[in-house]
Amino acid sequence: MLPATHWASSVTNANAPPMGMRLRLKASFDISGFSHTNQIILTALKTYGMILADNGSGIFLSGTPDNRWNNDDLANLEQLTARDFEVVKMGTIYTSANVPKGSAPAIHSFTANPSSVASGSSVELSWSVTDSEYNIVDPALGAVRGSSATVTPTQTTTYTLIATNQYGRTTRTVKVTVE
Repeated sequence: MLPATHWASSVTNANAPPMGMRLRLKASFDISGFSHTNQIILTALKTYGMILADNGSGIFLSGTPDNRWNNDDLANLEQLTARDFEVVKMGTIYTSANVPKGSAPAIHSFTANPSSVASGSSVELSWSVTDSEYNIVDPALGAVRGSSATVTPTQTTTYTLIATNQYGRTTRTVKVTVE
């Protein structure tokens, strides 16, 4: 499957943009009022475009969290609207009537060892998943590879494993108690 070509919206409006739609920032969009860093991002959006990959806020740009970014500066990109983009490729528009049929991923287990720790102690989160294209552990880890990861919670935290494929999404939670 191509990136983001699944259907997961509750919106039934036929004019709503489909996931997987390729967009490019219009060449005429004036980037001169943005910071140097944001101009680099905006130039890339004019050159390479982006893929609409999630439901939620209208044309909300997001990226991987990183302390090297100035999030206050990046927030200025929220000024962009759908009108600032042109559609490069529409692709298949999936609806509840034509979404590919199949099984969502199966989460066989999601555990924390130990499940109760002192603040700042290491905990190994482990999972067993089949038929998943990608997995996310929220909060803190984001997209994960493999079948385990280490976290160091400072407060009691419920972690959610989200397993996704082109047919759907499955979640499971595990709670780590910080004493």
